[in-house]
Amino acid sequence: MSIYVGNLDYSVTQDDLSEVFAEYGTVKRVHLPTDRETGRMRGFGFVEMASETEESNAISELDGAEWMGRELKVNPARPRENKSSFGGGRRNRRF
Repeated sequence: MSIYVGNLDYSVTQDDLSEVFAEYGTVKRVHLPTDRETGRMRGFGFVEMASETEESNAISELDGAEWMGRELKVNPARPRENKSSFGGGRRNRRF
């Protein structure tokens, strides 16, 4: 399982997020996606912990908590959706 962490300040680093979640157990991995064009953080991230119990505790304690002036949105991450390489609305287009 992985944890989704939303509404992050754009200056948050992987170390910052790891430090917060370490209070609830062993952090295995932190991923902060960045915008492809600007390289800027997108305002959300994913955290993986050593056990589902640790992840559940972190979710229940941190969801809605204020950190760095923002109210965190913390919940189980959903599986990534498969998107077509063409994007929306281009399927019937003739070339």
